[in-house]
Amino acid sequence: MGAKIRFALLLLLIIIAFFLNILGLLKLMPIYITSPLLFLSLLCFIYYMNYAKQFKGFKG
Repeated sequence: MGAKIRFALLLLLIIIAFFLNILGLLKLMPIYITSPLLFLSLLCFIYYMNYAKQFKGFKG
């Protein structure tokens, strides 16, 4: 899977989780389900962004 596709999928996951969280705040969905979903999607995105810039050693 390419880096751009993974980045786009993670952004899409954040947008969907944010929308679901808004529905949770409107009491259309349970907030105790939507809040952890938003948290986990943000956590995965931050983990991916930090892992992509990690030093992997010298080639040789």
